[in-house]
Amino acid sequence: MNNCFLAKLKKAFLTIIFIAMVIPGFSQEPPEYDKITTSAGIVELHFIGHGSLMFKVNGFVIYIDPVRSSGNYNFLPKADLILVTHEHGDHLDVKLIDDLKKPGTLLFCNQNSVSKIPWAMAMKADDRQEIDNIIITAVPAYNIVNESTPGHPFHPKGVGLGYILAIGGKRIYVAGDTENTPEMKSLRNIDVAFLPMNLPYTMTPAMVADAALAFKPKILYPYHFGETDTNEIIKLLKDSGIEVRIRSLK
Repeated sequence: MNNCFLAKLKKAFLTIIFIAMVIPGFSQEPPEYDKITTSAGIVELHFIGHGSLMFKVNGFVIYIDPVRSSGNYNFLPKADLILVTHEHGDHLDVKLIDDLKKPGTLLFCNQNSVSKIPWAMAMKADDRQEIDNIIITAVPAYNIVNESTPGHPFHPKGVGLGYILAIGGKRIYVAGDTENTPEMKSLRNIDVAFLPMNLPYTMTPAMVADAALAFKPKILYPYHFGETDTNEIIKLLKDSGIEVRIRSLK
């Protein structure tokens, strides 16, 4: 074989390797999603992974805690609205938020996250915002029991948030990192609830069941559940009238 032929063969071989490496990255499936019917139209609930969600209604795109490590964002649209529950790295990804941002994108977050995203607008518990006929209400999110060290909860009261989104007569609650707080248990008229279920940072299945039985969401999605056995929450809420849906949100 002459050197020219060997060079061409090497180039072809490298091209094949490159294609084999690149194609899987562009062929990943987008996250699965469910649909909720509202008077404003169909709301798509996209399950990206861990604590990251995307909702879409009439082309309006809402991200909650978008984080690159939680799932594949390659084929997902730019954001009209971003909600960040708190500043921990598995809930706040500054680089991804910059990638999702477009002219007119709004971002609401807890106060601590503003130091990392200066263009964001801070909310505190019980604050309300209305964007494109979507009413957003901030809800407290904090630990009661679980602590990193004595006297230091993983999520102290007064820092993190959850959000209730009222869209076309339906109320969707995304709890953030929290336990079964009195504020959560006092909620009413929640159609869809996303409740975190992993130790030591959030709730056990028993805590999730305790909260869900108190405020009675019509549909419950455990999320942020890591390796927690989701069969436990299904058993605990059997015959409760609450529809438990398990999706890929580890």
